[in-house]
Amino acid sequence: MKVLSERGSRDKMIEAAILLMRGSGLTGAGINGIVRESGAPKGSVYHFFPHGKSQIATEALNVYSARVMSFIDQALAGKRGPGGKVKALFRAFARRVEEGGFGQSCAAGAVSLDLDADLQELQAVLKATFIAWIALIAGHFDFGDKSRAKSFAGLVLTAIEGAYVRCRAERSARPFIEAGEWLAALADQQIRGSR
Repeated sequence: MKVLSERGSRDKMIEAAILLMRGSGLTGAGINGIVRESGAPKGSVYHFFPHGKSQIATEALNVYSARVMSFIDQALAGKRGPGGKVKALFRAFARRVEEGGFGQSCAAGAVSLDLDADLQELQAVLKATFIAWIALIAGHFDFGDKSRAKSFAGLVLTAIEGAYVRCRAERSARPFIEAGEWLAALADQQIRGSR
């Protein structure tokens, strides 16, 4: 029973870190905030995460990344045509930002804005995260050239991260919808051009 409760505390701290990072990046996910949000005893932080905040952030970003990959894959799967896939993806992100009351961004994007030179390990985690997301997105598009699909996927990810910033500032999902419409037209044009 103790193992389950310990696992529960650890999981709650990771969930708290994700929530706080989505709200205000790495700066907003301090140890005290994680303890307060998770309800876990402060002493348990260093029991579960002996390397402190960087370890919590790394593990939380890995959990978050896996969830986002599933979210992206589900939004893109089964849709017909590249334009339809893009629109479905950006509408899914629009719903996500609305459901969060425009107060939650992408944890990876928000943490990236907080990085400084002494956080190289975390920078590597973020880089790997973005590379994995781009590869996943690219796998859903067949432009007849893998490098073009990868480049397009990079543009899609850049638009998603930028749309999060605008959505929070404007308190509207419109940036996701607009970006989705334009990128859908571009994706359809790429397919026509490759034939």
